[in-house]
Formats: sequence, C-alpha cells, structure tokens
Amino acid sequence: MPLYEYKVVPAPNKGQKAKGVKTAPARFALAIESALNTLAAEGWEYLRAETLPSEERSGLTSTQVNDRALLIFRRAMPELGQTSPSDTQQTDALRDRVAQLMDQPDIAEQQAARDD
Repeated sequence: MPLYEYKVVPAPNKGQKAKGVKTAPARFALAIESALNTLAAEGWEYLRAETLPSEERSGLTSTQVNDRALLIFRRAMPELGQTSPSDTQQTDALRDRVAQLMDQPDIAEQQAARDD
C-alpha cells in the first residue's frame, strides 16, 4: 500500500487576468486552473477543496473566525528501499550535517567552560 504526503495551499482569492478572459468567473477559474497545473507539474495530485474555520486576532484583545478555502494535494512517497538519486543526495547531506552538529560541543558546555 503506498504512503502519501499531503500539501495544503490557500485557494486563490482573486481572478487572474489573461488575454481573452473577460468575466470575473472566467478569471477566477483561470487562477484555480493555474494553481492546480503548477502543483501537478511538481507531481502533486489534486484531491479536493475544503473550507475550514480559522480563528484570527482582530484588534488587541478580540478574535474572529474567518472561513478559509484550501486546496488539498497528495503524492505518493517512495517506498522503503526505492529512492531516487536526489533523495539519496538529500539524505547524505542531512546525515553529514547531523554528524557535524554532533561533533560540536553542546552550547551549555561551551557556556559552562566560559564561566569557569
């Protein structure tokens, strides 16, 4: 069974101008289409749109709830043992960085040494 990773992005609020696209609904549809095609080119599969409440600050002490439109995408993650060359390079770079951090003395140890 494949494992998936998910990406959630805010839906466009305004339409997108383009040659031959005159009406507000057509411009809005073009903005949504552009967002979907951009993420599809990166390998993301469109799942659905959701409208969810978001509590936000309003002024100094009050809050208000606004509904937010979100686009939800997913893509299959490589199964264990099946990695692409770029995944291997990223994993190696991360492993090297962790090794560098582990070789450095702890910040608390450095501060204690300075205090002595």
